[in-house]
Amino acid sequence: MISLHHDDIDVVINVVEGISFLEIIRQVLREQHDLVITTAEEKKGIRARLFGTTSMHLMRKCPCPVWVVKRVQTRPYARILAAVDPSAHDPKRDSLNRLILQLAGSMARREAAELHVVHVWYLFGERYVRSGGMTEEEVQEARAQEKMQRKQRFDTLLSRVDFTDLQPRLHLIEGDPDERIPELAAAQGIDLLVMGSVCRTGIAGFLIGNTAEEVLNQVDCSVLTLKPEGFVTPVTLE
Repeated sequence: MISLHHDDIDVVINVVEGISFLEIIRQVLREQHDLVITTAEEKKGIRARLFGTTSMHLMRKCPCPVWVVKRVQTRPYARILAAVDPSAHDPKRDSLNRLILQLAGSMARREAAELHVVHVWYLFGERYVRSGGMTEEEVQEARAQEKMQRKQRFDTLLSRVDFTDLQPRLHLIEGDPDERIPELAAAQGIDLLVMGSVCRTGIAGFLIGNTAEEVLNQVDCSVLTLKPEGFVTPVTLE
């Protein structure tokens, strides 16, 4: 058993009755907590998933960052991956990207870990422009232009965070994020993935972006998810 009693740490234990994720979020609202740490509820069998119902609800709806720790992962994190999606026209998303980088960098320093940063991009509507009469040469030119713009945004975002002491390994990858991020995490032996859970408004009970949800269904490491600025949880104290 791990002792929680330290001279410089105040420990308060609350036992409540109810639906787990709702009571955890209500505790966050009451006490204004900055972080929730929970263990992954690993599912077995043909539809195995690392994250069960409680952790997924927390990552969708909890107002503060949620750190889901893989149960068998007891050693310090050796490799941390920050997944970002820089935008030219969305200040809220860029604010979240900077927070992801700052938090991943802080944890990499604390753990003396190798830091990786990934941005996965694709040419929006490529299938339709191909069927609309664009030649292969025109499609390749459009992809090259898109890649250049994405690299510029990636470089601009990285320039806003001081990583000089970490020398992060950068990955600018073409493809679907929900496929490429888990592939990269597996190939690099990532221990912790830091990413944003992007809100979609107007869909009750579904506040995490499709990409984030698909990534979480496929990775096999601990995950720390952050909400964009201004996120309001649908859970209330009533």
